[in-house]
Amino acid sequence: MPGAPQPGGARPHGWQAGRQRTHGRRPSRRRREIAAVLALVAANLTVPATAVAAAVPAAGAAALPYQDPSLPIDARVDDLMARMSLDEKLGQMTQAERGSVSASDITAYRLGSVLSGGGSAPTPNTPASWADMYDGFQNAALATPLGIPLIYGVDAVHGHNNVVGATIFPHNIGLGATRDPDLVQRIGRAVAEEVSGTGIDWNFAPCLCVARNDRWGRTYESFGETPDLPSSMASIITGFQGDTLDGPASVLATAKHYIGDGGTEGGVDQGDTRLSEAELRAIHLPPFQEAVERGVGSVMISFSSWNGTKVHGHRYLITDVLKGELGFDGFVVSDWNGIDQIDGSPGTSALDVRTAINAGIDMAMVPTEWRSFIELLRAEVQAGRVSTERIDDAVRRILTKKFELGLFEKPLTDRSYTSTVGSAEHRELAREAVAKSQVVLKNDGGLLPLARSGGKIFVAGKSADDIGNQSGGWTISWQGSSGDITTGTTILEGIRNTVGSGATVTYSRDGSGIDGSYRVAIAVVGETPYAETQGDRPGDLGLDSEDLRTIANLRAAGVPVVVVLVSGRPLDIAAQLPDWDALVAAWLPGTEGQGVADVLFGVVQPTGKLPMTWMNSASQQPINAGDGKTPLFPQGFGLTYEPGGGEDDTTPPTAPGTPTASGVTSTSVTLTWDAATDDAGVTGYDVVRLQGTAETPAASVTTTSATITGLSPDTSYTFAVYARDAAGNRSPRSGTVTVTTTGGGTGSGCTVTPSTQSQWDTGYVIQAAVANTGTSPRTSWTVTFTLPAGHTITGSWNAEVSVSGDTVTARNAPHNGTLGVGESTSFGFQATRPGTDGSLPSSYTCT
Repeated sequence: MPGAPQPGGARPHGWQAGRQRTHGRRPSRRRREIAAVLALVAANLTVPATAVAAAVPAAGAAALPYQDPSLPIDARVDDLMARMSLDEKLGQMTQAERGSVSASDITAYRLGSVLSGGGSAPTPNTPASWADMYDGFQNAALATPLGIPLIYGVDAVHGHNNVVGATIFPHNIGLGATRDPDLVQRIGRAVAEEVSGTGIDWNFAPCLCVARNDRWGRTYESFGETPDLPSSMASIITGFQGDTLDGPASVLATAKHYIGDGGTEGGVDQGDTRLSEAELRAIHLPPFQEAVERGVGSVMISFSSWNGTKVHGHRYLITDVLKGELGFDGFVVSDWNGIDQIDGSPGTSALDVRTAINAGIDMAMVPTEWRSFIELLRAEVQAGRVSTERIDDAVRRILTKKFELGLFEKPLTDRSYTSTVGSAEHRELAREAVAKSQVVLKNDGGLLPLARSGGKIFVAGKSADDIGNQSGGWTISWQGSSGDITTGTTILEGIRNTVGSGATVTYSRDGSGIDGSYRVAIAVVGETPYAETQGDRPGDLGLDSEDLRTIANLRAAGVPVVVVLVSGRPLDIAAQLPDWDALVAAWLPGTEGQGVADVLFGVVQPTGKLPMTWMNSASQQPINAGDGKTPLFPQGFGLTYEPGGGEDDTTPPTAPGTPTASGVTSTSVTLTWDAATDDAGVTGYDVVRLQGTAETPAASVTTTSATITGLSPDTSYTFAVYARDAAGNRSPRSGTVTVTTTGGGTGSGCTVTPSTQSQWDTGYVIQAAVANTGTSPRTSWTVTFTLPAGHTITGSWNAEVSVSGDTVTARNAPHNGTLGVGESTSFGFQATRPGTDGSLPSSYTCT
């Protein structure tokens, strides 16, 4: 979301929760609202007396239909829209920033929404001041003739992070490392309560981006580099919104940034995502589909482009795919001044406005130029370039969510939640999340966990005693800042809280003063706060000179060194790693640094796994699971403190990644997969062919790739992989990949080669290549395959798909049926499956 004047600033990240709303009419509340409106008039707001009378019917008078909570929401929306003028509708489609709008503006222009950008807060910055500010704006909206409440948005992306004293949770990259959707949902509920306690009813979260290049300055806003992680962590939406939008502390969530913001070339913020439609759907669409299935109330559009076209003006992606294909029935909001970028010129133009609205954007975030937006949109409607039907669709979507939130029944702050801001209960939850997000990457000689008693411990590094550094960007201000910016427990304080009798802790930021008498040194180093744009790192991705000097000072003393990395992404540390005895990725843990100490000293066993692939060098960027590059640590890697290796080891490795197929010929195929992890060390992999429940060995290798030969033409094969460790333990089986060999180039054949683009516990995305291997052109093709029991196809593209029992038939679409000799095309589909079922479709044939 936006904030103080900032390019590409604030963006919606979540939902708000906090008011307890009811459906029944309460005359006593009405009288309070009448008093509030009269107070506004007394404060010299320019509101005609007739408008006040229309806004709130006299006590005992019959309510208008849209004010009757016993009626269905659709009927209430119909009645209200029939009473609205064009200007009132345009006002509902407009969102202004709090610093650029007054209460009288809200009343006069019938504005539908206000937001706080990053760092935009009332003075003093306290929960009570936020609630007072919100109620003031809301009362101004209630003073309009129709009394339509506004909806107020903030970027509560890792807690209510604009508010001093709020609980700051780990950023999404750390939550992705927990692999714990239930924990993330509980965090969503806690954030909703804190947000609701300040009046706010709309959160610009979660970011469901799939970050594919660590140079991107928003990498830490991503739950992971593959779509399964953001999809599973969409559970936070349920936490934000609750079971129903009008329930206790329910806040409207926002799935952002649709679509492809994490896939831009070079990791450039607001750049161009250059992918085929199949790749875009396979990598970046699944998290948004999950969000829609969870009932997310709003979707925010990405600043980025897809193959050169700004997504803010992309009708196919917004209207056809999101609203049509996925069935999204909430409203679409632009990003901060996002519509301004459509025509490539500074400022908002008529072309920007009509293109964005016609593309399907329902509400425009126009922080300062909101008056100009209203004037331009009015002119476009009057000229017929934006239809009244499009306006009515947008307003209907916005009003429906306002009714569902219960804003018409209880528009003001529910202050029973105000005391939850920064509560002990929420801080304890954040501490749990921090501990579960820690990823132990190296632990030579079992140095970790550290003993809690006895001896001397030396702590150094610029992030050891710095709440700002450990919280990162989007904390109190848009870009964040170093220092004592809010309340919490630093990592150093957590260490001191944890050590017992006989142990002493000494701290020096630069590591000076250490000697050989210390039993261990802990260096807490890494990145300083940043957010989008300013956080992009097109060059070096390593530690800065201050951090390297600090670690060198510690190493010179000859004591074991534990490095704790505080960062928003993997860093280029391969050259230094051999000199470190232990390494822990702490990510950006937020205000509860005690959770880091809990893992360092074994209060909590480390369970975190890498949500991103860790580069061997910055030159590998982008590096992602399954791309064939050799990482320093693969996605999913993470050590524990459990004993491993040797004759007593009975713990198997983790399952390898699902293999992907390439180089398919009539007699061979090459398979690659992500490495398994094991405390004793993975020593090899066994590739097997699956035929029903039977497994046949196909290859045994020591690397994460194998070429399978001796296959038959025009034949479907299904493969999976096992890992072996030094103690002889065998891992669980990987996911499967089904491959159909080519026909050898004879006859009028057709071959299909399916490839699993992504998969998670409850679903998967498959892309299938169809090739004409015959000797004459084809005008059509048909693929059939078998769908496992309990699986359901939820979407498809580039083919007309039908299902009969367990047989799926995919026929060419009108545009891709004609294939010359040797030519190929592709189609794809997405499906769900039971959570305990790792199977995939099989028995593909093409005719």
